[in-house]
Amino acid sequence: MSNSSTYSVFPDSKNHYEILDGLRGVAALMVIVFHLFETFSGGNHFTQIINHGYLAVDFFFVLSGFVIGYAYDDRWGKMTPGEFFKRRLIRLHPMILAAMVTGAVGYYFSASPVLFPQISTTPVWELLLIMVIGMTLLPVPPSLDIRGWAEMHPLNGPAWSLFFEYVANLLYGLIFRRFPVWLLSVFVAFFGLALIRFAVFGPNGDVIGGWSLDPVQFQVGLIRLLYPFFAGLLLSRIVKPGRLRHAFLWCSAAVILIFSIPRIGDADTLWMNGLYDSLAIIFLFPLIVWLGASGKPESPLQEKIIRFLGDISYPVYILHYPLIYIFTAWVVDNQVPMEAAWPQALAVFFGSVGLAWIVLKFYDLPVRKWLASKFLNRAH
Repeated sequence: MSNSSTYSVFPDSKNHYEILDGLRGVAALMVIVFHLFETFSGGNHFTQIINHGYLAVDFFFVLSGFVIGYAYDDRWGKMTPGEFFKRRLIRLHPMILAAMVTGAVGYYFSASPVLFPQISTTPVWELLLIMVIGMTLLPVPPSLDIRGWAEMHPLNGPAWSLFFEYVANLLYGLIFRRFPVWLLSVFVAFFGLALIRFAVFGPNGDVIGGWSLDPVQFQVGLIRLLYPFFAGLLLSRIVKPGRLRHAFLWCSAAVILIFSIPRIGDADTLWMNGLYDSLAIIFLFPLIVWLGASGKPESPLQEKIIRFLGDISYPVYILHYPLIYIFTAWVVDNQVPMEAAWPQALAVFFGSVGLAWIVLKFYDLPVRKWLASKFLNRAH
């Protein structure tokens, strides 16, 4: 989302919540940092630095629900579900195609005898098949798991959350848009209880998961989707933004802090971290979204920063992980310690931002502009 007219989910007649655009960008950059540090964790969530970056997905869902409700709730008398789905496809899908191409291009560069031994024997036809399936955003079956990490999109792991974003849009466009506030509140309360049950009383003490096609992981993905997205939708209907000075700075600091805080508790007190995750998703993220909607950019420089962060937020998130695969394989194969890998880590970070900007400017924006001119009724 951006406050520029070319990259906005908001109708032309509506004001923009510019701060929310910028916060999405801040969260997307924190996802890169989280994945870079994850490379050195050895899968140990108890010691990883920037420990709660996985909560960015849940934050994105809250943002999406809020923005969808604000942008579309009052337009259904003039807009059909088909028109809504076309708008969402045009907004999201061109970048998904680019993400799968990026993943395919980087696939063989991430070959590793330790992490990804099957890459060297994957035939090109199978890689291309996975890429084409990924372009539809349909999950790849386990028989085509060519990376070995049990991802529903093995060329670009984070695409799993876009799959669930599409599920949320379908549910909203077909069912939940019709719900009055009281009924939506009942469902949100039920989804919140399901989230608490899984995070606090579940086997892992967190909400990590959702990227695999197996029934357990698919359930995790639904749990992570249903409360935050529809809580954001409910928030857009029941509260009005206030006025908050320095909203972008305060909310950005809160997002960074929530994502960075160390793991809570230990292997014998998993519920403590699950409680933290629940509190962040159920209370803190909606609060941050409301506070962010209550502020405005306070200088021309801040407005430019927010616009840039909003513009790159989605492409950074969906394009960075092929570089993470390559970086992780290099670190593991060469046993590179964290203190020696910082130049390459910075290269991945800024390379992800640069790649996102290039793909946005020279592919995504022109393609979406053309698609909108061909397929959208501007009267809606």
